Amino acid sequence: MRKFLHRLKSKKGFSGPWVVVVAMIGVMLFVVISQYIRLMTIAAGVKDAVQSAVISASVSNWANVYPCIREGYAGGYKYTKGAWNKRMTSGNIYGRLSNLLGLKYSGGKYVSTTDDGVEYAVYGLSVHIDNSPFAPGNTNGIQEFQATSKITLEVPLSFGGDILPPMKVDLLVKSKYMPKF
Repeated sequence: MRKFLHRLKSKKGFSGPWVVVVAMIGVMLFVVISQYIRLMTIAAGVKDAVQSAVISASVSNWANVYPCIREGYAGGYKYTKGAWNKRMTSGNIYGRLSNLLGLKYSGGKYVSTTDDGVEYAVYGLSVHIDNSPFAPGNTNGIQEFQATSKITLEVPLSFGGDILPPMKVDLLVKSKYMPKF
């Protein structure tokens, strides 16, 4: 260790290679930090768009849910032909996402492209709508009308070529219907 420190303090021209090494480490650190920020920005933007699409789908169910809550029954049910039937829809979340993010369908995935290629892809959307129970006897802790969706986001890294695998994240978004009145 002493030899190393002595060489660093030496004035015999040993610092030239160290300047290059420190500069390369600085550049690599900058690339890693900027890539991390890029990935987190894309993930946050896609999650916000998925949340907006799921909330939009939940809001589109208001006509199915509101009359039942107003009458004191439960969530999305309708009385037809002498029986109560569930009445709800998950909407077109992929269509809303395509409009919000400018996605195109390609190879089983919805992708966002740039001049350089694929920026990110989303796929594997699953939507689960939980209807509140019909006319519960005990209203403490009952399940509310809510939509839960899960989608996979895949973002290829912009450096390292094909050596490094793309980032894959499952985004989970929940939306509840809560009457205001």
